[in-house]
Amino acid sequence: MPDTTKAMPVTDPAEPAEPLPVGRFDELPATGAADLLRACCAAPGWIARMVQGRPYAERDRLLAASDTAFGTFVQQDVDDALADHPRIGDRVGGGSGAAAFSRAEQAAVGDAHDQVRRDLAAGNRAYEERFDRVFLIRAAGRSPEQILAELHRRMGNDDAAEVAEVVEQLRQITRLRLQASIR
Repeated sequence: MPDTTKAMPVTDPAEPAEPLPVGRFDELPATGAADLLRACCAAPGWIARMVQGRPYAERDRLLAASDTAFGTFVQQDVDDALADHPRIGDRVGGGSGAAAFSRAEQAAVGDAHDQVRRDLAAGNRAYEERFDRVFLIRAAGRSPEQILAELHRRMGNDDAAEVAEVVEQLRQITRLRLQASIR
């Protein structure tokens, strides 16, 4: 019988670990559940709310609880979550679950034309100068050109509108990661 005291992190985006059944996730010790969740979103407040909200019994309840938790995000939650996200186009190293997710999510950017990669790098720098944080977008399912177009569009946001967009992108990324981690 598999050990349920440890999270099953994704270590290779080409071959992710089998998603953990939600019932087994509910039974994990708090530290094991937190470790699994940290690969999905690094905000300690979100992790604590999700661990304390157990048992979920059904995956849809877990996903709904995650979505609801994003409605309570404050600036510190955003900062904590963003600290674990690389720039779009950066090569992500390391063996953490979050790093593996990032590599898989941004795989298409590595195949972009040189000009698009240069434009993304320049856009990242301009965004960081304007908003003082990394540009975050759900890269999964988007082409490099779509990501670049969204970066350009969002440069027109004021800070409040951009924070709202960042929280929504974090929610979408986290939901996809939860879906890949827990069934």
